[in-house]
Formats: sequence, structure tokens, C-alpha cells
Amino acid sequence: MDTWEDDQGDQRTCLICGDRATGLHYGIISCEGCKGFFKRSICNKRVYRCSRDKNCEMSRKQRNRCQYCRLLKCLQMGMNRKAIREDGMPGGRNKSIGPVQISDEEIERIMSGQEFKEEASLPEHAWSNNGDSDHSSPGNGVSEGNQPSPVSTLSSNRSLEMNGYTAALRDQYMGTPVPSHYPFLPHLFGYTAQSGLLPPQPRGLYPQSQTLISQLVAAEDLAPLATPMLIEDGYKVTQVELFALLCRLADELLFRQISWIKKLPFFCELSIEDYTCLLSSTWQELILLSCLTIYSTQIFGDLADVTSKYTPSDEELQGFSEDGMEVMERLIYLFRKFHQLKISNEEYACMKAINFLNQDIRGLTNVSQLEQLNKRYWYVCQDYTEYKYPHQPKRFPEIMICLPEIRCIAGKLVNVPLEQLPLLFKAVLHSCKSSLNNFRAGSSPCVTTGTAPGN
Repeated sequence: MDTWEDDQGDQRTCLICGDRATGLHYGIISCEGCKGFFKRSICNKRVYRCSRDKNCEMSRKQRNRCQYCRLLKCLQMGMNRKAIREDGMPGGRNKSIGPVQISDEEIERIMSGQEFKEEASLPEHAWSNNGDSDHSSPGNGVSEGNQPSPVSTLSSNRSLEMNGYTAALRDQYMGTPVPSHYPFLPHLFGYTAQSGLLPPQPRGLYPQSQTLISQLVAAEDLAPLATPMLIEDGYKVTQVELFALLCRLADELLFRQISWIKKLPFFCELSIEDYTCLLSSTWQELILLSCLTIYSTQIFGDLADVTSKYTPSDEELQGFSEDGMEVMERLIYLFRKFHQLKISNEEYACMKAINFLNQDIRGLTNVSQLEQLNKRYWYVCQDYTEYKYPHQPKRFPEIMICLPEIRCIAGKLVNVPLEQLPLLFKAVLHSCKSSLNNFRAGSSPCVTTGTAPGN
């Protein structure tokens, strides 16, 4: 963390929002909230939109209402983006560099995303952070034609990086001997990303892939959720009631994940220690993934109707944390991404297996076994998407990029105070349902500016 020397009793304020400053961050005196916001915006190359006149009020209570104007003020006050570490880790670089004065033209290039596009054209070390999901976070920009902008969806640059990552994995495991009871699909080692200059060639699904995918889908409980989510018209839902409903839903979803694991074709091959370790580390991720895909109709339909009858107090709105705001942004981004991709049951089943078989979790006893299983379903999913969607060559990379984002959200969700969860879910479901309505009406997706809806 950046440090500063403070005069005794001197209560300095953030030059961006006026909140209590905690130090000299990226060249200027600022609070932790604006420091983190600036870092996320620059590291993740976010492009925002202002729905007003690009002159929104910046205060501790109002700073989350317009991300465009907040970033604009950060740049205007001299926050130095070159002081952010390139690897995105805590601790700045070039600490001796103070505030910087940049021209209005350069500020406009950053705010419009032009600066990021030019940086993206330079050679980069793909996935240098080993898939750290902090580098695959959402933005809220939209472009013409009702399509999310490349800067916000990461579909272009990240797809190229994923192709490089896939190739690296293939090369790494090409010569690795595989135990007979954990066979890879040998034909998939010869995978080469299809060139965008050549039309995709239709082909059949490999028999091994078909068998493994059928086993995964058979393990799934695709029946609608049984937790009642019906509220009488005119009834006002309280914070306590909504929290209790969320807990009941979480209980049912967790029970379904436990049942799913026991039906997996490789369950009997896992040790009790590894099974317990994997479940305790991934259950939140599995629940999030299921809510955003196979149960999304109920979650963003019935549950959204319940949350619409909950009206948070002014105190709840003002106390909404930075962690809650970031989780909200990321969840809305993922919802839109999954809605755009229209994930099939087969792809969902593969994603769950890949996410569950995370050999990077501490405390596992048989890492090599899990690594083999993980790669098996990685290539099975790749085979399926290339067969099923031959005209979407970037589909598999885009699907896989969603997994580290889910892990990041689950990790940050535990930092959100429990009493803020009702407001968090209300804000997410309200925004996502509005997006759905706009999609159906043929209009542009709504632009989220960080405001938690009040009704």
C-alpha cells in the first residue's frame, strides 16, 4: 500500500470525492475507494458512458452514480496511470512520480477507449498472471448496433489470449504420458485455432466427447427450483424476509451441487479428502454458474419479481460498500455475457466440471489426477463447441474466460456484509431484467452507471 507522511491531526480529504484520504495514491491524495476505482478502470481498460452532461457531482455519496465522470476527474486531478503496476498486483510503481498533467486530447483518448485499442495492438505476454480474473472484469460500455463494445466484453483481445493459452497447454501436455484410466482425447491434441480467413469445415462430434458430455448432462438436475418465490400483489418485502429467501435458495442450490458431484462419472475415483476440499472451495462458484445459466429464468424472473417489492432505506443505499458495487458490476457483466452466448446444457455441464476440478486449490492430495481430469473436460468442451457452433470460432475461448470471472466474484462476495446482500441482489436483478426487456424490445442494452436502484 502507498504510504504518506501526515501532519499530526491533519485530516486530509480525497481530491476526487472529498472522502477521508488514506494516502498518496498514483500521484495524488485520495481515498481507498477512488484509488481502487482508478486502478480497476485502467487495468481492465474500461470505457464508461455518462447519461448526463459529463459534469456529474463527485462526493462520497454520489461518486458511484457516474463512473465516467469519476474516472474523468481522476485524470483531470492528475492521477498517474503509469504508476499502476503492469501485473495488476497491489503496490504501485514509479512512486517518485507525482501528479501528471495531460492534455484534453489525451484524456479524451483514454475516456473513449482509443488509447487502450492502440495498446492492445502491441505484443503482450498473454495470461502472464496465470489467469488472474482481475484482468477479465466487466465494463459497462456499449457500442453501436446494440453490441457490447470490445473494450467492455473483452471478446476480441481475450479470445486471442485464450487461443495462445490453449496452444501453450497443448504443447505442454503433448508429450505427457497419460494413465490408461485417465485418457485424453488424442485427436484433440492436434487442435489448431481456425483462421478467420477460412470458412469453418463441418465435422462430426468425436464419440469419446459425446459419451463424456452425456454423462455430465445426466448428472445434472435440470428441474426448476422448488423454493417458493411467489409474493402477493401489493405486499412489501422486508430486508429480513428477502435475506431469509436468499438463504433458502442457497440451501437448495447447495444441496443440488452435492447431489451432482456424487453422480459425476469420476466421483468414485476422488478421495474423500479431495472431494471435500473441492466442494468447500467451489460451491459458491457452482451456485453462481447455475444461477446465471440453467436457472436464470427463475432467478431473473421469479426472484426479480420478489426483490422488486423490497424497498431499501436511504441508510442502506448510502452504506452500500465498494465491494458490493464491484460484485454488482461483475455480475451484471457476466449475465449479459451469458445471455449473449446462450450457453447450452452441454456447455454448462462442461463448465461446471472444469470449474470444480480446480487443481490449484490448496490442500489437495492428488493434484496430478485432478489436472488430468480437468484437461479432459477442457478438450471435450472445446470439441463440442467447435462441432455445434462451427461459425463461432471464438465461442470456446469466450466461454472459458467466464470461469475465472466467476471465481473472482465468489471470492469478493464473501467480503460483502450480509445485511447488504438483499440490496445487492435487488440491484443486480433489477439491472439484468431491464437489460432483458431492452433486448426483447430491440433497443440498446441499458448502461449501468453504478447506481443501486431504489425501487
